Order: sequence, then C-alpha cells, then structure tokens
Amino acid sequence: MRQLSNIETIVMLVGGLLMVIGSGASIFLQSWAAYVFAPGALMFAAMQMHQRYDGPNFNIRRLRRMMLLSDVLFLVAALLMFANKGNFLGLQYLSYVKYVHNNWIVVLLVAAILQLYASHRISNELEKDAKKR
Repeated sequence: MRQLSNIETIVMLVGGLLMVIGSGASIFLQSWAAYVFAPGALMFAAMQMHQRYDGPNFNIRRLRRMMLLSDVLFLVAALLMFANKGNFLGLQYLSYVKYVHNNWIVVLLVAAILQLYASHRISNELEKDAKKR
C-alpha cells in the first residue's frame, strides 16, 4: 500500500474528525452539522482514494474496492444530510419522509462498517505478505 505523506495524513485525520463532529452535532439537531460533515467526508474520501495498492494480492485489491465503496457511501451520506435539511430534491412529502428523511444515518452506518472491516483486513493481509517475504 502506498503510504500517505505527513500532510495527506493530517488532511485525512482532520476529515475524519470533521465527520465525527458533523454527525455528532446532527444528533443534537444543529443546523450547521451538514456543513461540517460534508467537507470532512470529502477530505477523508479524497485521501483514501489517493492511496493505491499496486501489488499482486487479490484479497487486498478486493478489500481496497470495498474501502472505495465506503468512501462513496460517506459522500452519499453527506448529500443525504443536506437533503435532510429540506426537500430540495422536489419529492412529495410522503416519498421524502420514506426515502430521505434521516436515512443518511443508515448510509453512514453501512459505510463505517465497511470501512472498519476493510481497514482491519487490509492490515492483516499486509502483515501476511510481509511475513512471506
């Protein structure tokens, strides 16, 4: 796996921190929560997408795709947070409540579980590769 530089690591950590602050503030019904979560998700996802794996291990490649899917889901969660503030998608009220209202939490949960699983498994697979060499 390509290691991030110090600045890229800081950007990724700040993005993760902004995501935590934004999602936590949303629980307390703060109107600015989406404006904090979205840049954090963008920074976090951009740094993870910038990281690469060019090795031959198929398992790591598969886990890397799972990690990229979770990054996309983080961005979808940010979009749904903005949609949760008001019905800017132009849906009927019942459709809005059914498909959009507070569903960003479900998307965020799925993304976090995928991220946790993939990062844990990638570190294990990288350790196995290092022991083989």
